[in-house]
Amino acid sequence: MKLLIFSQYFSPENFIINDIARTLVAQGHEVVVATGKPNYPDGRIFAGYRAWGCHYERYLDSIDVLRVPLWPRGEGGAKNMVLNYLSFVFAGLVFFPWMLRKREFDAILVFAPSPITQAIPAIPIKWLKRAQLALWIQDLWPESLAATGFVKSPYLLKMVGWMVRGIYAGCDRLLVQSHAFVDSVARYAPRKKITYYPNSVDAQTFNAEVEVDEQLSQVLKAHFCVVFAGNLGTAQALETLVEAAKQLRDEPDVRLVLVGSGSRLEWLREQKQVHSLDNLILPGRFPAVAMPAVFAQSSALLVSLNNESIFAQTIPSKVQSYLASGKPIIASLNGEGARVVQEARAGLTSPAEEVAPLVANIRKMYSLGGAQREEMGRCGRSYFAAHFEMGQQVRSLVELLKT
Repeated sequence: MKLLIFSQYFSPENFIINDIARTLVAQGHEVVVATGKPNYPDGRIFAGYRAWGCHYERYLDSIDVLRVPLWPRGEGGAKNMVLNYLSFVFAGLVFFPWMLRKREFDAILVFAPSPITQAIPAIPIKWLKRAQLALWIQDLWPESLAATGFVKSPYLLKMVGWMVRGIYAGCDRLLVQSHAFVDSVARYAPRKKITYYPNSVDAQTFNAEVEVDEQLSQVLKAHFCVVFAGNLGTAQALETLVEAAKQLRDEPDVRLVLVGSGSRLEWLREQKQVHSLDNLILPGRFPAVAMPAVFAQSSALLVSLNNESIFAQTIPSKVQSYLASGKPIIASLNGEGARVVQEARAGLTSPAEEVAPLVANIRKMYSLGGAQREEMGRCGRSYFAAHFEMGQQVRSLVELLKT
């Protein structure tokens, strides 16, 4: 199968679409990726790239990657985010038809975390190539814009809703990463277009032996470390984690380790200093290849989201990674993400943004015997293999794209 993947984000940015593309090629398919210049999550164009100009490269010597100019996200703020979103749309509409000339495709897949606007350049390509277009929805618009406070005007949110309706109309199939997404998406598109297709993780990466940063490794080995991994932004309920760290200062062996970067990393550093939180560890971001080793040395893994209805419908992609790692999970979130952890019997859950239950779960996890924590990890790994294993999920994706 000849497949074109549209995504504003791609390697060296760390998203699951990288593993999907690699697995598709391993299963004998031909893949081309249309993307932008890497700048997520820090907002700066990665070394070796520049914001302007088109760029061709090969990923793993097997995938052609076509990059268009992009306004970097910067350090946040509405202006930079809007320019970042729009620059990919306009550059994609202008350059991708030319960059993809003389190439033919059986299907086009748009990987769509925010922004949903990245699907717009794929629609004319669908017409030009006479290919089926599937949109894999990772984030609900306009709901997520309202939940994060990025857009507050009801009139503007209504306009975004019209845009979403138009984007969905231009797609042949809508894939949703959570069962709870179906009703929300169905407000803007016929239900018959919608198919549940969850995120997955390449479990083979969890067998890779990569050395952990020595300083971080010393902390992980010396203490009971509850590790959060990923973007440190406005949606991750970081105030809740800071308050939990304050209340856990009487547990001298417990550490909250927030591995990653994002728009609120500096705020976290300020809170750590202001409140003298020696139990809050902020080691920064590490390459994706290093994360399995970090998970392996962790005592438990932490996932948190804000108390918003939109986030209750989402299964954070880190949940699949945590399950695959075989480590117990502490989840401070509502809805689908919490349901998966509970159904898998992989850890402890508490309502989003509630500090006391989260602290109680951390204390409980600390007090459990090693055998009980290992059993949670085994249950999580088994659940992952049954529901989210990458090879089987990619085979299912190919069948969906063929129909």
